[in-house]
Amino acid sequence: MVLIPTYNERESLPRILDAVRSEIPSVDITVLDDNSPDGTGQIADDYAARDPQVRVLHRAGKEGLGRAYLHGFRWALDQGYDVMVEMDADGSHQPHHLHAILAALEDADVVIGSRWIRGGAVENWPLSRKALSVGGNLYTRMLLGMPVHDATAGYRAYRASALETIGLDRVASEGYCFQVDLTVRAVRAGLTVTEVPITFVERELGASKMSPDIARESLRRITRWGLAHRAAQVQDLLLGRERWHRL
Repeated sequence: MVLIPTYNERESLPRILDAVRSEIPSVDITVLDDNSPDGTGQIADDYAARDPQVRVLHRAGKEGLGRAYLHGFRWALDQGYDVMVEMDADGSHQPHHLHAILAALEDADVVIGSRWIRGGAVENWPLSRKALSVGGNLYTRMLLGMPVHDATAGYRAYRASALETIGLDRVASEGYCFQVDLTVRAVRAGLTVTEVPITFVERELGASKMSPDIARESLRRITRWGLAHRAAQVQDLLLGRERWHRL
């Protein structure tokens, strides 16, 4: 199941739906629309009316990326799906990478489409944004002590068993740090997290949802988690035991 959250994506949504359905015709797709005022939800409904493998879940309003995905995960688990894929609606996540992501899931619990490993790339980003993303991921990796190069990546796949192990009811993140939250929970639960290289392409249509306020809030949360993790490590060292500090 491919989950695509939307908020004001009426221009880009049909393109991404066409591309995913063309790339892997057998895949099911669920659009998670947060009551977009531009009519994205209706466009999704019209598409679903023509294609039985596309479904739409209408949410009451804009509640953040994390809550949209949590809603989608729970729904997909209830429907009995074994695999859930996160994908943006704006075309930045190219559907042809789905083949590699799903193939890697055969030997992993979580697969992340990574921009910052060998073979990964970003197109149409200014140097300042690349530096911010690379620096933010390095900071996250060092502070939280996990071997993932692109913990903020939003193109990824989960086995249903991985989401059940993580425990969705314990996840409270709503914004873009939601990706980091699930990544660190997966690592600390002992799940196998694999990265495969992708090329991330900046959107051509619509407006980005990222803002300085979102970035600052993510940084604050990650710093708080990291300090708690390192403090717990010191305590464990003093007490002569080893364990992962949970969020």
